[in-house]
Amino acid sequence: MRRRVVVLTEIIAPYRIPVFNALAKHADVDLHVIFLAENDPTQRQWLVYKNEIRFRYQVLPSWRRRLGRHSLLLNSGMETALRRAAPEAILCGGYNYIVSWQALRWAKRNGVPFSLWVESNARDFRSGLAWIESLKSRFLGDCSGVVVPGKSAFEYVMSYGVAEEIISVAPNAVDTDFFAEGAEVARGNADACRQSLNLPARFFLFVGRLVPEKGVFDLVEAYGRLTPDLRREIGLVLVGDGQARAGLEQQAAAIRPGVIRVVGFAQREQLPAYYGLADIFVFPTHSDPWGLVVNEAMACGLPVICTDAAGCAADLVEDHWNGLVISPGDLNQLSSALNQLARDHNLRLRCGQRSRERILQYSPESCAEGLASAVLLRSVAA
Repeated sequence: MRRRVVVLTEIIAPYRIPVFNALAKHADVDLHVIFLAENDPTQRQWLVYKNEIRFRYQVLPSWRRRLGRHSLLLNSGMETALRRAAPEAILCGGYNYIVSWQALRWAKRNGVPFSLWVESNARDFRSGLAWIESLKSRFLGDCSGVVVPGKSAFEYVMSYGVAEEIISVAPNAVDTDFFAEGAEVARGNADACRQSLNLPARFFLFVGRLVPEKGVFDLVEAYGRLTPDLRREIGLVLVGDGQARAGLEQQAAAIRPGVIRVVGFAQREQLPAYYGLADIFVFPTHSDPWGLVVNEAMACGLPVICTDAAGCAADLVEDHWNGLVISPGDLNQLSSALNQLARDHNLRLRCGQRSRERILQYSPESCAEGLASAVLLRSVAA
């Protein structure tokens, strides 16, 4: 018998739609998704792909205000939505919204198992305020189960005293087929694609928000430390937008020789071409719960340079196997990694092939199966 499962999550993110579509197909799940908003335009310029949605959903009325690094999102109608959906299990993507607490209280009153989907890890930048940590511990303590994407989040959740037996893993995923196929199309038409996008013949690639905590200034400086002959041979392309863009462009303009392009934000359909034509993907983040761009790059068969601060690093990137793992903010390590992979064709080839092999385990179907197993287990236990 299919069990009614409600997933509560913030926005209609493009990378979540394939996962929820797969979850909706699960033989034992009757899925309903409650979104707190369609998008967060203060953070990203994502399109909302409603035409791709194959699951029941609703978007709650909302009001949003961004205060520095923090987002205040207020919603109405949560309890009415839950009452109408009549869930037998709830999976909530976060504790930091008022409606998350409302949903937790509703679940406890009605005897419905409530699981928390946690992507944070110990290396994330956070305030560390005692009252916030206390609230987090209290929220986790009231949950029936916890779902994490991988090793870093698993260890983080256990540090709050959560029992290992109620933690489940649902590997974080993107639509790997979409990116792999798009990259192959770009490679098959490489010259025309490079010309249309104004890309160097060879280049390192970064994709993400252009903010200091992503390590983008480190990346430009580390590129500038490469020998002039190597910079003439291989460029650097940064895809994304954010508050650091003007500063990056100013920093990049001082590096000669070499080609550094800051191309701005790219929608999902445009990304496979950048991945497909790149030599190496670089993710020099100082703090990141996961880093789904690494999944995308690996699906496109790229070797990866990644800091160990990224939540995905412990699961996806193995040093000298499918890429190089470095410490955040270490410019010598980053420049050395750029140099090593740029000059070693055979290493790049091996790492790229292994990236593609490993990411097959991180498909939307694999993530959906992990989510289903977690919430159904809690539902049966209840």
